[in-house]
Amino acid sequence: MSRRDDLSSDDRRIWARVAGSVTPQRRIKAQLMPTGILDPAPPVAPRSTGTAKPKVPKLPPASAPLFAQPPQPARTRGVPEELEPRRKRRLSRERDPIEARIDLHGYGRFQAQDALTAFLMGAQARGYRSVLVVTGQGRRGGTGVIRASVHEWLQAPALRTVVSGFAPAARHHGGDGALYVTIRRA
Repeated sequence: MSRRDDLSSDDRRIWARVAGSVTPQRRIKAQLMPTGILDPAPPVAPRSTGTAKPKVPKLPPASAPLFAQPPQPARTRGVPEELEPRRKRRLSRERDPIEARIDLHGYGRFQAQDALTAFLMGAQARGYRSVLVVTGQGRRGGTGVIRASVHEWLQAPALRTVVSGFAPAARHHGGDGALYVTIRRA
């Protein structure tokens, strides 16, 4: 009898729930070593009291690289961070101007992501430094799809060169349903 047959229906349901919540680890491919550069190390013999010197494998000349170096990727900006409290206070009191606004109400998830990306890239091209993104609160007291996803979108590699930071907006600008977003200089 297999182990699966030993499980009750409740155990199967619980196991299916646990197995569905786990994401598999990413497999990292091993870097291939070119053949013929290093000789395999000889087996180590037990130490003797004689004067024989142990054999050391020969290394290639210093000019020959052991591994092919992958090309260095272009330097990317860090992940946007929370705004400093002082900067957030200046934005909420409108001492620093909010130069543009976008309201994502009525958009689907993917439409909202495309609209936000285009808006932020356009704002950077115009030289804006801070904008307001209105996501909405969500329906029935829950977190809306757009509101739940906007943090992930702002930290995505596509916007790392555009967004320098973000923070929840003040109550009179939309509160939890809006974000202040600061933009990097182009």
